Amino acid sequence: MSVVNADLLPSQAPPPQVARRWTNSRIIGHLLMALWIVFGFWIIWYLISTYSQPFYEQYTKKFLSGLGMTLLLVSLSISIGAALSLPIAFGRLSKNRVIGGLAFGYVYFFRGTPLIAQTFLVYYGSGSFRGFFQDIGMWWFFRDAFNCAILIFSMNTAAYQAEILRGAIQNMPKGQWEAGEALGLPRHIVFWRIILPQALIVALRPYGNEIILMIKGSAIASIITVYDLMGETRRAFSKSFDYTTYIWAAIMYLVLVESLRRLWDRLEARLTRHLKR
Repeated sequence: MSVVNADLLPSQAPPPQVARRWTNSRIIGHLLMALWIVFGFWIIWYLISTYSQPFYEQYTKKFLSGLGMTLLLVSLSISIGAALSLPIAFGRLSKNRVIGGLAFGYVYFFRGTPLIAQTFLVYYGSGSFRGFFQDIGMWWFFRDAFNCAILIFSMNTAAYQAEILRGAIQNMPKGQWEAGEALGLPRHIVFWRIILPQALIVALRPYGNEIILMIKGSAIASIITVYDLMGETRRAFSKSFDYTTYIWAAIMYLVLVESLRRLWDRLEARLTRHLKR
């Protein structure tokens, strides 16, 4: 074993810090940040200056109720969409042309058309087939705006989640499959116990983005008379004509999205801690 003499390696002073130059991009970045700070202080001042206690007493509970409806709508849609995304992702990975074509058509339609158009097709279009739905005993479902919103949001997010899952599965090295088969494990065991858990970790960040997009996209439900956060905001504005209702709605959406982002970052750090050196 070799021994290093401390006298041969005298301590060195740290290198001097290089002053950062004020480039154009840095100047623009500081200016934009300053504008955002000024805008934030203006919003706070505006809310304080327009404070009306009767308004807040009348609409605070309704705003909180709308927020709860938004959380329920998004959580149910994401959960149902996650369950639907598994067979769709399997279909996209299938070598069968018929199954693969059907899965591709589903994903192509729901990712290629606006969510608001899909919502109108289900909510208003189902009324055109009222007799058919009454005959099969399903009119009770389609006449409820909340049920229609859950249905279309779940089908929409299922298409996006299926593509996320498909990409994550295809990203897994073939050596994982070969190693499992070398151990004599059936392919379905290799998939469920080895491939899928690793693919879900890879897909964590895209899944978080999809949930955030669903939170913001859920405001579309207010157009079909679902009183979520945006629905309660529209109703409050129609009665009071107070523009601060939309400012408060924007703040609540921002807080909700930021809270979810931080929670998802912690979850991702927790689940991927074994990958960090």
